[in-house]
Amino acid sequence: MLRSHTCGELRLDNVGEEVILTGWVQRLRDKGGMLWVDMRDRYGITQLTYEEGVTPQNLIDQARTLGREYVIRVVGKVVERYSKNDKIPTGDIEIFVHKLEVLNPAKLPPFLIEDETDGGDDLRMKYRYLDLRRTPVRRNLELRHRMMRATRDYLDNHYFTEVETPVLIKSTPEGARDFVVPSRMNPGEFYALPQSPQTFKQLLMVSGFDRYYQIVKCFRDEDLRADRQPEFTQIDCEMSFVTQEDILNTFEGFIVHLFDKVKGVHLDKLPRMTYADAMKYYGSDKPDTRFDMRFVELNPLVKNKGFKVFDDAALVVGINAKGAASYTRKQLDELTDFVKRPQIGATGLVYARVNEDGSIKSSVDKFYSPEDLQEWGKAFNAEPGDLLLILAGNKDKTRKALNELRLEMGERLGLRDKNVFSPLWVVDFPLLEWDENSNRWHAMHHPFTSPKPEDIELIDDRPGDIRANAYDMVINGVEVGGGSIRIHDRRLQEQMFTLLGFSHAEAEAQFGFLMNAFEYGAPPHGGIAFGFDRLCSLFGGSESIRDYIAFPKNNSGRDVMIDAPSPIAGTQLDELHIRMKNVPHQ
Repeated sequence: MLRSHTCGELRLDNVGEEVILTGWVQRLRDKGGMLWVDMRDRYGITQLTYEEGVTPQNLIDQARTLGREYVIRVVGKVVERYSKNDKIPTGDIEIFVHKLEVLNPAKLPPFLIEDETDGGDDLRMKYRYLDLRRTPVRRNLELRHRMMRATRDYLDNHYFTEVETPVLIKSTPEGARDFVVPSRMNPGEFYALPQSPQTFKQLLMVSGFDRYYQIVKCFRDEDLRADRQPEFTQIDCEMSFVTQEDILNTFEGFIVHLFDKVKGVHLDKLPRMTYADAMKYYGSDKPDTRFDMRFVELNPLVKNKGFKVFDDAALVVGINAKGAASYTRKQLDELTDFVKRPQIGATGLVYARVNEDGSIKSSVDKFYSPEDLQEWGKAFNAEPGDLLLILAGNKDKTRKALNELRLEMGERLGLRDKNVFSPLWVVDFPLLEWDENSNRWHAMHHPFTSPKPEDIELIDDRPGDIRANAYDMVINGVEVGGGSIRIHDRRLQEQMFTLLGFSHAEAEAQFGFLMNAFEYGAPPHGGIAFGFDRLCSLFGGSESIRDYIAFPKNNSGRDVMIDAPSPIAGTQLDELHIRMKNVPHQ
């Protein structure tokens, strides 16, 4: 080894020892008679000291030539530090250097490689290998490592077998767009990169593996945002001979284990909420339950009073922002503008304040008597100081808009604390959803999701009423995992494909291998997949999964560090039998 110790290791117990350290120059402070160098590696920072009259002058002169990020090796003696630094673990000691070797000089970095940097997102992504030297970024990846290790520990202890599935697979039409890979040996044919190992894990259950897991890369060619990347990681799991209850219990134990081992947070039993209740009371199938502010429907109380907006609305619904009655007119106008944003889509906002004397003052007072408004207050369990915020319109759009307003108020009132965790299961999803554009049913989860056994009889006459044997785990308003009991019977799977608009030939071409496997003794089975990057960002208190991926893509799906994607040579295209339309050969 080129070193005897790391830069985060030495303490007062090491005083008097001669040590060898290697690392990078973090910063240099030259006070004339004294010179200090902060030396950094992944383990910490150690201060190096050079003193005129004690340190040989040639060594001081050599130290003064050092720049930020020079890679150096020093030999020196550990001494007790006169002016201690309680902000770092090595702050009680320093090294009096008597040998310095520059292992590699460095150009001046394009941004400060410190906890608080002056580099913007684009610049840091271009020089990601430098950004990864910063302590906060490194700690994010160390958290990811601990999460991965704790995941394997739990699943290993519950008899799961880790099995790798193929990366080059068959393209399927359901879900997001596939990334496709041309085959040189099979001209005109393409592989696809897997959006998930769904069919393979089901085949492993047919194979008798009983319990499978994989921490696996998945790929989706879709528009990006902060919590999406074209390639991402799932914790993918499947179990045989189980009911939904078995899976919920197993993976509730898993999430409790992760919080305990990685965060030191103890969770009680996770509550469960039906999809219908989630939409009714929160307007979202991934409700943030760190705070209450549940929806209150007002139709019976507000109709036929002469206020056309309410009279014509399919749904009048609101929330109680407790303690917000002091909001100014300017703040209320800001909230009105917020709900009118195109991406939210409300046409306006009605509010009512509960005064200190218990009276209620509303923006629609001329249509409603004080007695009417008191009935509103009772419906909201309102108290003096509360602010009632009400939207009206189409049921689905209004609930969606109110969900956004609820989250905004939760943010403004400080109710969305990143250090508080509120996980729950959402269950009883609809099996299907109707798409107006394609004029057909789509699977809400995926085509292999089993209906609730008691709802199978609805498949011919009322498919929209069928509930899925499906479940999502939600933490703090983020869907971190989802799964279902799978169809394991060929006849039912064929019925599902027909319902989703597949012809017999299409279903056979795309999934014939799976349906054929079902005829060789497929066990009842089900599973779940967790978004590993999302779990990491949630545990780390970040909004973006990019912070927990070593080399992420930007919002255009580009790796600006290596400049990918990029054109390929014409000879490669010729080998692949591909002709680029309106794009010249490189």
